[in-house]
Amino acid sequence: MALSMYQASVPVFQRMLGALDKILDKAAAYAEERKIDPAVLIGARLYPDMFPLSRQVQIATDHAKGASARLAGVAVPSFEDTEKTFPELKARIGKTLSFIATLKAAQIDGSEGRDISLKAGPRELSFKGQDYLLFFALPNFYFHTTTAYGILRHNGVGIGKLDFLGAA
Repeated sequence: MALSMYQASVPVFQRMLGALDKILDKAAAYAEERKIDPAVLIGARLYPDMFPLSRQVQIATDHAKGASARLAGVAVPSFEDTEKTFPELKARIGKTLSFIATLKAAQIDGSEGRDISLKAGPRELSFKGQDYLLFFALPNFYFHTTTAYGILRHNGVGIGKLDFLGAA
């Protein structure tokens, strides 16, 4: 049996966002234990020209909801990028998970050849559905979830690969 577009997207986003949600719990607990202002971790970056943790989470959720919606042929929900606390970041993940849970396999399966267009900064990008998922949406999603993990690990949060994979 072939892997469907739904199987390659929504369950992947669900698992990884669930793992990211748990990682944020560990980061909040770490900040509390160590008497670190949570804003320090939320504003942390791996390098000065990279986005902070808060933006990494926002972009990861944007890719999950955007890819799922575009592949399903429905409007992409718009979330304001105002999260400044762990509970707010977790709520954003929750909203994203709630949205993608409304999408059915029948809406996404068969979208391999669907025309997908979006703006990325000043550029207009166009893809077929499969190329969009495999070469744009998933790599970007994983980049930002991995960077969020890296920021927290770099700052001493006791997380490991199993946390990232959602297996811990």
